[in-house]
Amino acid sequence: MHANDPFARLPRAASFTVTSTTVTDGAAWPPEQRASGVPGGKDISPQLSWSGAPDGTESYAVTVYDPDAPTGSGFWHWAVADIPATVTELPEGAGDDSGTGLPEGAFQLPNDARLARYIGAAPPAGHGPHRYFVVVHALDVASIGVPADATPAVLGFTMAGHTLGRAVLTVTAETPA
Repeated sequence: MHANDPFARLPRAASFTVTSTTVTDGAAWPPEQRASGVPGGKDISPQLSWSGAPDGTESYAVTVYDPDAPTGSGFWHWAVADIPATVTELPEGAGDDSGTGLPEGAFQLPNDARLARYIGAAPPAGHGPHRYFVVVHALDVASIGVPADATPAVLGFTMAGHTLGRAVLTVTAETPA
């Protein structure tokens, strides 16, 4: 585990697999998934597919988090709750303003820009490389029970006692000085 692993202090959970046709674990974000203020950035959420979730999984949540943001608390780029257990994929662009690419019952929480949608990476110029944890959380409840206007941190706190497994891709971004 990295010294600044955002999951190091959470209860242990089983691993399962997440893949993407959009992003590669350990690689940089493609331009389209970067923030709209970055050259080429379009705030398009990545395609995600997952498999091997633990028995007892009743729903999923997806989060994208940058622990390296210069805030003291990191920066949440995307949070989706109440994805039915029968769903094992989100299409590219599902995190747009409308959320129409999300499965029935799932909803987006406001990110740290207070937008209920995906926003791409845009680390401050010259701040160095940032890591973005793209995580699918397997949960033991059909609905995590947070309101649609809750923060991703509240979602994470609420999920802590219901997480059976985590599937993680780590993607990077850096903005030159």
